[in-house]
Amino acid sequence: MDERVRGASSAHWRTQEMFLLQEVMNLIGKGIHLDQVAREMLHLLSEIVGLNRGRIVLKDPEGDGYRIAYSYGLTREEAARGRYAAGEGITGRVIKDGHLIIVQDIDKDPIFLGRAVERARLPRGAVSFLALPIRVDHRTVGAIACHRIRHRERALSDDLTILRIIATMVSQLLTLNERVERKTRALEEHNDMLARELRIKRARYGIIGTSPALLRALGQVEKVANATASVLLLGESGSGKELFARALHLASPRRDRPFIKVNCAAIPDSLFESELFGHERGAFTGAVEARAGWFEQASGGTIFLDEIGEMPAVLQTKLLRTLQEGTVVRLGGKREIRVDMRLVAATNRDLAAEVAHGRFREDLFYRLNVVPITLPPLAERRSDIPDLVLHFLTKANQDNQRNVNLTQAAFGTLARQPWPGNIRQLANFIERLVLLSGDGVLDTDDLRPLLEGDRMAGFATSQSLPGPAPERGLPIRPYLPASSHDHEQLRIALSQAGGNKTRAAQRLGLTERQFSYRWRKLQAAC
Repeated sequence: MDERVRGASSAHWRTQEMFLLQEVMNLIGKGIHLDQVAREMLHLLSEIVGLNRGRIVLKDPEGDGYRIAYSYGLTREEAARGRYAAGEGITGRVIKDGHLIIVQDIDKDPIFLGRAVERARLPRGAVSFLALPIRVDHRTVGAIACHRIRHRERALSDDLTILRIIATMVSQLLTLNERVERKTRALEEHNDMLARELRIKRARYGIIGTSPALLRALGQVEKVANATASVLLLGESGSGKELFARALHLASPRRDRPFIKVNCAAIPDSLFESELFGHERGAFTGAVEARAGWFEQASGGTIFLDEIGEMPAVLQTKLLRTLQEGTVVRLGGKREIRVDMRLVAATNRDLAAEVAHGRFREDLFYRLNVVPITLPPLAERRSDIPDLVLHFLTKANQDNQRNVNLTQAAFGTLARQPWPGNIRQLANFIERLVLLSGDGVLDTDDLRPLLEGDRMAGFATSQSLPGPAPERGLPIRPYLPASSHDHEQLRIALSQAGGNKTRAAQRLGLTERQFSYRWRKLQAAC
């Protein structure tokens, strides 16, 4: 009878081991990221064979020692405490010597540190600790370790065998991951080079787009680039006036001289004269030395005055004199200083209306309005939106080390939005999308929460978002237990997604792997 019981128990554990290895191989076969596979390995070790609080210790990228890189059953604080020098404690010795170490009873081994997990959080009675080296190319790069209840029906030799297999798999994954990262970096560098070349060919003066409205405005810029007359850029806020001012400078003979940009709305009235025209030493309290103003610094080049409608009336007179005479007088100074600069001004106000209401000098308005160029709002250049989205998406991914992409449907949805904040609003939206999303390909439904957020913040959105509101927002997925959804919830989501497990998972706030795992588990139980 005892033999039959022992045989049945052995068969049970063999079945569990085979299931564990099958699940691990399925994860690896799907090409999931190393961190997901490693944590799931440790999860399965705990759930299936009872090797608890598993951790994989690898080289600390920010220091000289080693740290717990992946774990299951440890809190964030416990994992953070798991840092070891080579040769320190049981884990450090395994890494230094490259040999398996078995601690039969952690309470009786003086070398065992117990650094990560406090003894009070472990089960009563004798607790063992198993630690095995992880080797890559015949060198030890880390360790895999776990706690084990000492007195249990499963043989220690069986636990060590399964741990050795898992350690070998981790070793292979680290090797593959390193090779993939090298190839990915090479491809990214090559793609960056191609993208830069493409942007240089397509983007004139850094301005992206080929719509007729944009090309008309650029054509006007190039026609007046060689002249010295003042240019007034008109258009809605966020339509790219600074880029057009720089384009005018780059297309002119002054391209190698200074380009000075000044936001008139950002300068306090008390500092306006000093900032634009400069000051002499002692002109006011704190003026310990003379300073050249922006007009002097721009001499020989171009000065761009953005939001010129915000300039105080008293300084409008002085600006008019500078434009007429080609000289400036510093605050507190008496001599005229000759300057030779091209003035480009910009405003989103109706300056003619401001003149009619007495808020802007009429003679200055005519002096600025020699060559008016109206920049098209984004709503008039919708064909440029996909190129702009791709440009901002690439930049945000690179800046934030993300890999967010959009479906063609999502590109189309963004192209149909009105974007009252123009290019500035679009750029901010894309950056926010990248920061709040998990890596992957986003569809129209994934854009809806942020578009709705813009609407609530005061930006109107178009009625171009078809279908019902999604059940959840962007795919930011917290950890969920395996029992988080029942069979009926999974079935309904799969039906609504037309049988597509990826879309069904997104509806439930899961990854495709999490959805498939729950589906298989519940199908097996039925």
